[in-house]
Amino acid sequence: MLGEAWKKSPYSINGGECVEARLTTSGADVRDTQNRDTATLSFPAGDWRALLHAER
Repeated sequence: MLGEAWKKSPYSINGGECVEARLTTSGADVRDTQNRDTATLSFPAGDWRALLHAER
C-alpha cells in the first residue's frame, strides 16, 4: 500500500455520512467511515482519476 493512512474530506461533518480513501499501488481504496470493518471498495488508478476529475 502506498498510504496506510486513510483520509477523510475536510468537508465532512462530524458524525455525518462520509467515506475515507487511501491510495494504493494500483489505485485507491474507499470505505465507510462509520463501518470501517466492513467491505472496502477498490478502484483501479484510471477509474479513481476519472472520478476525481468528474468531481472537480
